[in-house]
Amino acid sequence: MELTPLIPTAPEGFRSGFIGIIGRPNVGKSTLMNHLVGQKIAITSPVAQTTRNRLRGILTTPTTQMIFVDTPGIHKPHHQLGRVLVQNARIAIQAVDLLLFVVDCSVAAGGGDRYIVELLQGTETPIVLGLNKADQQIQDRANPEMAGSAGHDLDQTYATLVEPYSWPLVKFSALTGLGLEELQQILSDRLDPGPYYYPPDLVTDQPERFIMGELIREQILLLTREEVPHSVAVVIDRVEEEPEITRILATICVERDSQKGILIGKGGSMLKTIGSAAREQMQKLIAGKVYLELFVKVQPKWRQSRSRLAELGYRVEEE
Repeated sequence: MELTPLIPTAPEGFRSGFIGIIGRPNVGKSTLMNHLVGQKIAITSPVAQTTRNRLRGILTTPTTQMIFVDTPGIHKPHHQLGRVLVQNARIAIQAVDLLLFVVDCSVAAGGGDRYIVELLQGTETPIVLGLNKADQQIQDRANPEMAGSAGHDLDQTYATLVEPYSWPLVKFSALTGLGLEELQQILSDRLDPGPYYYPPDLVTDQPERFIMGELIREQILLLTREEVPHSVAVVIDRVEEEPEITRILATICVERDSQKGILIGKGGSMLKTIGSAAREQMQKLIAGKVYLELFVKVQPKWRQSRSRLAELGYRVEEE
């Protein structure tokens, strides 16, 4: 019996490559990748600096395979974890075939955007500027011409910023899907002919355990906001797959006793809410029932220690 290979031979003219998604924190990079691949693989949150590990999302069409590398938001680091995240983002810039620089066009270009433009000046990697959050630009139903003019003025601040480099601009909304077909076409046109790097039906190269941990961390960020900001790491201790249910045990690591108290909540109410919301997302991920048990553990100053960061899965990527 002849076996069908997991990775087929690409047809003539097929294009493929790795596309780095970069930008300031909270401009919608993870939302964009989730929408493009058609499945939730990266967590999103109103809190900036959500993404920590480089996550690959894979979009395969009949003519192209695009492997999106979601990177941490580029910012001035304030602790060892921040330095690791920014270093990983910088390495990703050099390791991809194409860069999609995502900005928030509902506000004018700012210092953070200029910092990234300066950072990109030395790279030979082709760059596309993506104007995200088009749906959030100023709307004035009573005077649509004025609203359109205001939106154009905001867009122009970015066009002026990158004018010396002739980077192509594309405007879209990662939330609604507006303009994403045009974005895909622009990205595809800038990739070289190449093979399938992954099986066509794969949407990420990350193991389920990693995504499970991220889904728990997402609910912590959504439900506690600034009370327990980024001093949280999640470790999946055990996954037991049974015919009717998947049992998952996970530990949430924080830096202070006060944060542990917030996460547990009165009578365990907050931990129960976090667990219930994360369990719902996990059941969508594995398409089956999930039993989730959460524990909270205090590990002082884990973000300042390279060894503790490594134990919790945050390593500087290999160049």
